[in-house]
Amino acid sequence: MERGRIGARIKMWRERKNLTVEQLAAKTALDPGFIRSMEDDGASPALGPLVKLARALGTRLGTFTDDELSDDPCITRATERTPDRAVQASGGKCLAMTYHHLGRGKADRHMEPFFIRLEPEACEPALSSHEGEEFIVVVSGQVVLRYGQEVHTLAAGDSMYYNSVVPHHVGAGGGQAAEIYAVIHVPF
Repeated sequence: MERGRIGARIKMWRERKNLTVEQLAAKTALDPGFIRSMEDDGASPALGPLVKLARALGTRLGTFTDDELSDDPCITRATERTPDRAVQASGGKCLAMTYHHLGRGKADRHMEPFFIRLEPEACEPALSSHEGEEFIVVVSGQVVLRYGQEVHTLAAGDSMYYNSVVPHHVGAGGGQAAEIYAVIHVPF
């Protein structure tokens, strides 16, 4: 997706709801400067903030990320998928992940499926939380789940399913990149 298009869509939805940036920030617990950065500068947010924004604006995550609608079934071939975005972590200090949206175009979906490449982190990971649930399967590498005060290390073939309202972070472990399939469900 073109850089800045997500921010333009967020701004459009915020204005439709007659919300100021400050009001939207209060509803999402996100910094107003961060929201302005997305809307005006095209900053690429991670999935957690996008989920919070979609929920606060009463829409689904795909409203911000989809470019076109497809027919059922929605098929994404591994050989044809392209990365949607590389997401920076900790205020843009390090690359955290590159993700591929696997449900793009399915208009009536209730889940958000992704293939994600997690990069080894060169900075301290920040925990995030949002309403809903997440289900993740590790494809390759080692993945570290920080879930509240707990830390879990998973290997290829392992899976995790958790309530995403608990502060959490999923990252690559062992100093190597990792790959996962993730499905996020956010009620609205």
